[in-house]
Amino acid sequence: MTRHEEWMKKALREAERAFECDEIPVGAVVVHEGRIIGRGYNQVEMLQDPTAHAEMIALTAAANHLRSRRLEHCTLYVTLEPCAMCAGAIVLSRIPTVVFATFDPKAGACGTLYDIPGDKRLNHQPHVISGVCDKESEELLKGFFGRIRGVKNL
Repeated sequence: MTRHEEWMKKALREAERAFECDEIPVGAVVVHEGRIIGRGYNQVEMLQDPTAHAEMIALTAAANHLRSRRLEHCTLYVTLEPCAMCAGAIVLSRIPTVVFATFDPKAGACGTLYDIPGDKRLNHQPHVISGVCDKESEELLKGFFGRIRGVKNL
């Protein structure tokens, strides 16, 4: 198992927490110097907050831990491609590397619908790595939406 896969498994555990709370199963962890300093899972429905995405919660926790809005020596691992809001927060936080599991064809802003991290007009362009543990993330998402729609054995 690669280093990225090990950290992504931690993000997948966060996604499972979201699943258990009837939230879209997305999880994220921020790693700094070999330690998780921020973690989060989707809590949009629970908090009735459209900004309560896994990435936003993990970034806030990491910034609080470091007492800095700049997360320059960190890596963000997230189970689903970040949306435009989260990609914007990633750029603003100066995270150098983002690793995500599966692409989001409906809202992805790290290469699918948009490529915010790759936009040279912005003052920071994080390196993006995709496809790490994508099958596990896809299965979790399919299981969640299958349950919501009442479909079994997706």
